[in-house]
Amino acid sequence: MLQSISCAPSIFPFPLVPLAGAAPGLLCGVLFGSVTTRRAGTIFALITLGIGELVYAATFMLSAYFGGEEGITASRTHGPAVFGIDFGSQLQVYYLIAVWALIAAILMYAFIRTPLGRVCNAVRDNPERAEFVGYNPQRVRFLAFSVAGLFAGLAGGLHAINYEIVAADSVSALRSGTVLLMAYIGGVGRFVGPVIGAVVLTWLQVSLSGYTSAWLLYLGVFFMVTILFAPSGLAGLIALHGPIVRTRAFWRVLGAYATALVPGAVAAIGAALMIEMSYRVSTQPELGTRMRFAWITVDAASAWPWIVAAALLAGGSYLFRKSWPIVAAAWNRATEESRAAVTSAQPR
Repeated sequence: MLQSISCAPSIFPFPLVPLAGAAPGLLCGVLFGSVTTRRAGTIFALITLGIGELVYAATFMLSAYFGGEEGITASRTHGPAVFGIDFGSQLQVYYLIAVWALIAAILMYAFIRTPLGRVCNAVRDNPERAEFVGYNPQRVRFLAFSVAGLFAGLAGGLHAINYEIVAADSVSALRSGTVLLMAYIGGVGRFVGPVIGAVVLTWLQVSLSGYTSAWLLYLGVFFMVTILFAPSGLAGLIALHGPIVRTRAFWRVLGAYATALVPGAVAAIGAALMIEMSYRVSTQPELGTRMRFAWITVDAASAWPWIVAAALLAGGSYLFRKSWPIVAAAWNRATEESRAAVTSAQPR
């Protein structure tokens, strides 16, 4: 639709282009969902991954339709202006995307508040129990998959407006994996979880890529740490602290966090120094062995930076493990006090 508007005059309002992406997204959700949702769990994930790879391969096989490696380009400024706005400015496009994102968020939140949305949560948490009480998990998964396809198509329309190009990497496994990382980092069990994950991961991508060539490795480490220490995601971690914020024990928990944060930061600095020196020696030998790390200059060819980095990593990790029982004790005490406060507040 965006390409047709840019190639010839059209009466189709430009701000409604995302709807032209939502319609085929819904259609693809219905078609693919009728096949993939017959299985659940790991099999469902593998089938959807396979379909994604088929679509990615089709972009090169059907280059007349998908554009091949070059993709499909269009211009958002060739369409008719709407209330004097031609969307040539990136700021205007930002506000358009923000409005559509807000509309989509409201619709998704309204969907999960419907009976169907609540049944979707039940099937996600315990499909056997949902089937026992009379619901068809396959049908529920199919409806949820179709709705997800609609919003994915809407997001694809916004992507086309913002970048004015749709290439093969837009449907690659890397793009799908990035979306999954956002969801799991933020928390799949919370409505705002994927939003938080998208904001955090995008910020890390933009900020880290400007400072280090090893930014992908740092993203992987951040994901592993999140899964290990906060399996419910950042949103779940924030919600977990909600009951204790209103108690005085919350300040003791913060003090315990600070006790563990200092050695953790020391270990992180040591690990980052080793990673940066390893990347400089292995992937950027043409730049020499001298490099900047934060505000100091180190020589990766010398043994002393490696010794210091190893000492920081080992010492910080040891002290972090020693301080973790303090955090656990403060957390247990805080949760007990919050439960006692809730119990005492209940009418007898």
